Amino acid sequence: MTTSRRFRRVVRIGPVQVATYYDGRGREKHTAACTAPRCGFATDYDSRAAAELAARTHRCAVR
Repeated sequence: MTTSRRFRRVVRIGPVQVATYYDGRGREKHTAACTAPRCGFATDYDSRAAAELAARTHRCAVR
């Protein structure tokens, strides 16, 4: 069974969105996901700073 995630503090940095959510165990997690077509970049981090750094340094390979 999948859990629905409620994202909060959603910020857009270029084509990447950074958001905060609670995982299934109640821990706060942060995700960075690129919204460009066919990019596929999406990762989870334990700190907000790491997710924002990944968003700022991300370069899409597909152009």
